[in-house]
Amino acid sequence: MPADASNEIHRSPFDPLLEAAAALGPMPTAVVHPCDALSLRGALESARSGLIRPVLVGPRAKILRAAEEASLDLGDCLVEDVPHSHAAAARAVALVRAGTVAALLKGALHTDELMAEVVDRERGLRTERRISHVFALDVPSYPKLLFLTDGAINIAPTLEDKRDIVQNAIDLAHAAGVALPLVAILSATETVNPRIGSTVDAAALCKMRDRGQIVGAVLEGPLAFDNAVSIAAAAIKDIRSPVAGHADILVVPDLMTGNMLAKQMVYLAGAVSAGIVLGARVPIALTSRSDTARSRAVSCALARLSVSDAGRAAR
Repeated sequence: MPADASNEIHRSPFDPLLEAAAALGPMPTAVVHPCDALSLRGALESARSGLIRPVLVGPRAKILRAAEEASLDLGDCLVEDVPHSHAAAARAVALVRAGTVAALLKGALHTDELMAEVVDRERGLRTERRISHVFALDVPSYPKLLFLTDGAINIAPTLEDKRDIVQNAIDLAHAAGVALPLVAILSATETVNPRIGSTVDAAALCKMRDRGQIVGAVLEGPLAFDNAVSIAAAAIKDIRSPVAGHADILVVPDLMTGNMLAKQMVYLAGAVSAGIVLGARVPIALTSRSDTARSRAVSCALARLSVSDAGRAAR
């Protein structure tokens, strides 16, 4: 554990998110191809927690078989019977467009298969905002909830893409109760180096914040990872910023960096992760097929909070 980490007993920052989301009441949610025990259990536990009102979209026989094999009671869950996973993704998106559901929850299918339907230019759920993914991480050695973006959707984002990626994460942090998020734009160094494009993008994003193109947060970058999360490391390098050592949001240069960093936190630092896609018409709770039911429930909680926060902003 880092020298500047708290020695207090760790309390999960996910707990208040789950409580706040449950207090808002369940949200109608299409669960896309929940044909294995993990995805089905996650949906049912989220329903029991008062987060979602699930509509199970997939082959009915497979869903019923998965429920029977895992001794799960589907109760009064609606089932939209479709022949396969691709059809499930298409039908779930159609349910959003029809106003039947207000969110999507990924089940036992590949992310690419679901997102292909979401981003379809004619039948999908695009908005003027770039679609991006945010990991929410409960890291035992870090004193608060940590967001990381984008490690799942945008492979090599442009500066314009990164503007939306940052704003999506800021909006989610607001929905999660962080009034003024501290955003660290990551690279390999804390100085601008024209040969490292991500340092130039980081500096540009900070200036975009100064000019009102990004709102609702404090931005700092470029920052190396240690300077973003360690007070001691930032002090050694004499980095004077409210973000250094205290980041709420980590913005990575590309998908590979973000994906590896998130998984390193999970598998080497004992973190628990949840995931959500923003920038579409509705939030999409997007987790790994191996994630636990709790991870799926927290993802649903984030989706519920983001919908409520969007509604308050519209009013």
